[in-house]
Amino acid sequence: MNYPKKVTLGDITVRDGFQHEEKFIPTEAKLWVAEQLILSGFKHIELTNMGNPKGMPQFKDADELLKGLRSSKTVAHLINGVSLTAVTIREKAIERAIEARKEGWGPDRILLMVSTSESHHRKNSGLSLQEYWAMAEKYIPLAHEAGLKVNGTVSTIWGCPIEGPTKMEKAIEFTQRWLDIGANDVEHADHDGSASPDRVYRYFSMLLDKVERPEKHIVHLHTTRGWGLANVLAALQAGMTNYESTLGGIGGQPANFVDGVPVAGTGTYYYKDAGITGLVCTEDMVVMMDEMGIETNLDIDRLLNTGNMVERIVGRRLRSESIKNGRIPKSLSGRE
Repeated sequence: MNYPKKVTLGDITVRDGFQHEEKFIPTEAKLWVAEQLILSGFKHIELTNMGNPKGMPQFKDADELLKGLRSSKTVAHLINGVSLTAVTIREKAIERAIEARKEGWGPDRILLMVSTSESHHRKNSGLSLQEYWAMAEKYIPLAHEAGLKVNGTVSTIWGCPIEGPTKMEKAIEFTQRWLDIGANDVEHADHDGSASPDRVYRYFSMLLDKVERPEKHIVHLHTTRGWGLANVLAALQAGMTNYESTLGGIGGQPANFVDGVPVAGTGTYYYKDAGITGLVCTEDMVVMMDEMGIETNLDIDRLLNTGNMVERIVGRRLRSESIKNGRIPKSLSGRE
């Protein structure tokens, strides 16, 4: 096998993971998880969404959470070396992030998103693709002026839950367009678990042939059908070095029912069972990479303990096998 010997990992539990929960996760719990992730060695944390919380009440504490982490004594010695990301799909959210950044407590990085599927994109953003690209071209320079980095995400690369099959070549075009208009990096997202390992390998091989510099590209994979780590392995073999995931593999489409109240979210769930969706599991991915000899620069034992606590926070068993079974004993693996 050919794969990188060192990777950069980001964790997005507090935003993407908790957004699918049908109960509000206390701000104090979100803060604790973010602190533990930082103490475990993560340098990239996706923390919240700065859009209107009316439809996604899981993010009604966005300001409080950002301020709390910025002022945390627990991670005060590390926070300046950590990039905090907030999702900002539309103009008002971007403007909110810019003002928060100017006031000294806002995010370091914001995330904008396009889908290669027009219908999925409109459902997610409320704009056509043409309108969204024009908005992005206007706001990326404003974000940069405020000291914010900008991520441009590309979704529905391997298929659309609304339209069906999509063309991977279109995602390559969108990637180049993000970089051309000033995005600092690009997330490549399988937002509904449509990808299979062969197509993951093919896409990322195409990507690195067309748009070099793997450090500019982030792999975002779901494991809806149980293929998450197989897809990670395929991306590693293609040469990708930058990944993001969630503890326990939680997360997915924003909840449309929170604390007993129906809310908009992003509409009807794409999944038959809302309780078994999710992203690639951080704990299992890190343990797998460590066993493969890939350097992650993370405190794995602390990470596994944090994963156990996240199960208690959400109140159910999650996807991670490693938090129960632990790492492979050295007596079995022969590794030091």
